[in-house]
Amino acid sequence: MNEENDNVIHIRFGDGASKIDPPRESEQLLRDDPIETLDDEAPPPSSGDPIASLYTMSEVSRLFDISIGRLRYWDRAGFISPSVIRGARRYYNFQDLVGIRTAKGLIDAGARLSQVKRSLEVLRTTLPKVIRPLNELRIIADGPSVLIRDRGSKYEPLTGQLHLDFEVSGIADEVVKRLRDAPFPADRASAYEYYLEGCRLDEDEASFDRAEAAYRKAIELDPSLANAYTNLGNLEYRRGNIDAARREYERALSIDSEQPEAFYNLGFLALEHGDPESAVDLFRQALASDPGFSDAHFNLALAYEELGRIEDARAHWHEYLSLEPTGAWAEIARRHLGAAGS
Repeated sequence: MNEENDNVIHIRFGDGASKIDPPRESEQLLRDDPIETLDDEAPPPSSGDPIASLYTMSEVSRLFDISIGRLRYWDRAGFISPSVIRGARRYYNFQDLVGIRTAKGLIDAGARLSQVKRSLEVLRTTLPKVIRPLNELRIIADGPSVLIRDRGSKYEPLTGQLHLDFEVSGIADEVVKRLRDAPFPADRASAYEYYLEGCRLDEDEASFDRAEAAYRKAIELDPSLANAYTNLGNLEYRRGNIDAARREYERALSIDSEQPEAFYNLGFLALEHGDPESAVDLFRQALASDPGFSDAHFNLALAYEELGRIEDARAHWHEYLSLEPTGAWAEIARRHLGAAGS
């Protein structure tokens, strides 16, 4: 594939985030790069005790069946974020797991996000700061209130809603059952290093083969590393192997069924190959996993325009600009809005 069609960029979140290489209006593929997200595949400092351990975003996703895209969105929105920093990386601690389990239960039961956020704010100040008492607590929703109980007392009530009743010790049990069967920490650490090597090598066409070998070694050591399949798909795309790229994105989704980058890249392929209807569906799935995914709003607007659905397109141009008000892509969005309004 020639250089004109080589449009792979990194995902960047947080302060100082910016896209590299301003796009053409046909948009770009996205690479799943944990260095620029939350280092969600970086293994945390090891501990045999579930309550004293730290947890990556991928582990929390597997533990509670919450998509990584939604955890990223919660983090960016200031809803629930990893609270422990180790060097350049952030991890969830066990107190964070209690908050996530509480939030998921309330949301699944129909509580509004504003209510859940208030509940979590009080939960953070109410939970014991020491580790051991956590294992003896029970979280209960009783009508409009959420209560924290231990064996002999009741803590301050939280604003919440509907049915919720779980023992905190059950989270520790689930950690053992669902996460301790994952690859050994040494294998995960090695897999991550191979993954990072692939990320370094896939920037240069001359080292594509070495990048592929690194990603495949990472997958061999940790088959749950869906990010590696996403980046393998981008390698195949840049080589001009579109069907192979599509297969790699689909493999990523077979591991992480809500990975927004894989949905996005499949949508990009559909849009590039003249199938805007499929592209709309795929971009919408990416946004279902990560509502703050600005690039998906941009491409969804393009796909709607190709279908003649101008009002639908306008909504996503506006949404894109609310998320990315400056830069080359923002100017493109404004031009489309101006054309649609004329």
